[in-house]
Amino acid sequence: MSIENPALAPASAAAATVHQDFIRQIVRDDLAANKHQAIHTRFPPEPNGYLHIGHAKAICLSFGIANEFNGWCNLRLDDTNPGREDPEFVEGIKDDVHWLGFQWHDLRHASDYFEVFYRSAIKLIEDGVAYVDDLPVEEMRAYRGTLTAPGRNSPYRDRSVEENLDLFRRMRAGEFADGSKTLRAKIDMASGNMNMRDPAIYRIRKVTHQNTGDAWPIYPMYDYAHCLSDALEGITHSLCTLEFEDHRPLYDWFVDRVDLPNHPELWQALRESGFRTEPAKPRQIEFSRLNLSYCITSKRKLAQLVSEGHVDGWDDPRMNTLRGLRRRGFTPAGLRLLIDRVGVSKQNSVIDYAILEGCIREDLDATSARRMAVLDPIKLVLTNVPEDHEETLHFPNHPKDESFGMRDVPFAREVWIERDDFAEVPPKGFHRLKPDGEVRLRGVGIIKCEQLVKDAGGNLIELHGTLDPTTRHGLPGADRKVKGTIHWVSAKHAVAAEVRLYDRQFNVPEPDDEEDGKSWLEHINPEAKRVVQAWLEPAAAKVAPEQRFQFERLGYFVADRVDHRIESPVFNRTVTLRDIWAKQAGQ
Repeated sequence: MSIENPALAPASAAAATVHQDFIRQIVRDDLAANKHQAIHTRFPPEPNGYLHIGHAKAICLSFGIANEFNGWCNLRLDDTNPGREDPEFVEGIKDDVHWLGFQWHDLRHASDYFEVFYRSAIKLIEDGVAYVDDLPVEEMRAYRGTLTAPGRNSPYRDRSVEENLDLFRRMRAGEFADGSKTLRAKIDMASGNMNMRDPAIYRIRKVTHQNTGDAWPIYPMYDYAHCLSDALEGITHSLCTLEFEDHRPLYDWFVDRVDLPNHPELWQALRESGFRTEPAKPRQIEFSRLNLSYCITSKRKLAQLVSEGHVDGWDDPRMNTLRGLRRRGFTPAGLRLLIDRVGVSKQNSVIDYAILEGCIREDLDATSARRMAVLDPIKLVLTNVPEDHEETLHFPNHPKDESFGMRDVPFAREVWIERDDFAEVPPKGFHRLKPDGEVRLRGVGIIKCEQLVKDAGGNLIELHGTLDPTTRHGLPGADRKVKGTIHWVSAKHAVAAEVRLYDRQFNVPEPDDEEDGKSWLEHINPEAKRVVQAWLEPAAAKVAPEQRFQFERLGYFVADRVDHRIESPVFNRTVTLRDIWAKQAGQ
């Protein structure tokens, strides 16, 4: 797959644009033809892990289309695989959907419908299109054939309806061991679509379920439960990613064979629990996944990163889980902007990670107040400023938006500046501080470096210089020109903070590509997290968790939502001011 870098449009333009894509056109056509009275969609994650950035596209699409066409979207937890699921993940999914800015119409679980699934399976057996198979899993797989060779009928395929009903009810009663019997659909073992070769409907698993406890020793398979859940909830447009395209014939087969709208006896018991939706026939529509360079979106591999200690948890800011991105400081608006920009298609591709970073920068530039911080400090002493001098300067919180107001910034004789804002032997084109050179100290005036202080080992430990007080804004010398401006923090008033400098988790665009002989774990970026002790102006430290700022000239940062305290600030770098990866790649 190619890596795409779509042209970026202004955020305001993206927000004002009427979305045009093939799915929305299908919806518009269906409404124009009076096929549906209202649009009903759903987002159906499996609660066996936290959501990642790939899910953001599915969330924005399903909830977004429902909102755009005055319909509704359900959040449905696909909890048909007990043992891997956890209530912690359920709560995490709900939290992530809310954080992205969406609200569901109904919160449902596939397990809400277990009785309907069971009764529907009985119907399929009675109709002669389902049977109980005794083949072990390995043999069943061998009987399925290959992409080039047809499958073979199971020796148990021609059991009578009566025998199948008896065996299935005994499966339900818990008489048989795990894996000893499987209920399968009777379709076509010679089909060119492997999914239609008598797929499993139910398997025996005597595992406690998070919602139903030990009530069920058998559990439905995803392909069976998913489509019937859609039908039960009256979903009109079932949106899913392209890997389910080959499953669509099976989806339609189950929906048509069970025919819930015309068999109310299968679902009337749900009425007693307050279920009011009328079943319908849903339409499955596939779209391309959100694939980003420098990313892993496999739940199994994300779980491996956590279990093997490569990260500090599911919400580690290096992770591309929504919880990790949130903790790093990514914004819901920035993620929604990304989804708008990449659009909806049926063509798989990989989107350049720089596009995501650009969307986040665009949102943060407009919404983040400015503060000054020094991450790699060296002290500058202004020797012509009195030792006891202190004053309060007034800085705008946002250079482009007066509504952000002003803030007080203390200034004194000694300040911290960034170490790389000084060069004893400056390279060509260096416009910051150097011996006998001048720069403008942000909001203060022009300073000149006059002395270097070094330790016994020859290491630079301090700079001495002088301030031209007439060059401050509003004074007669303010028009005097120098080429560089640097930021600072008053050493006397600075607040110490832990700053975590986060970057892309992997150092190659396609971590899963092992053509170089390395595993994906060997492509972990060792520089994805660095921790420094920084100095902040006071107004940056006394904030609540998740407060975002642009640290001037350094990037966008957020107060950590877990570890930040006013008395011990912790900030995470969300994204740099510019794309440093393009420069490294020579782009």
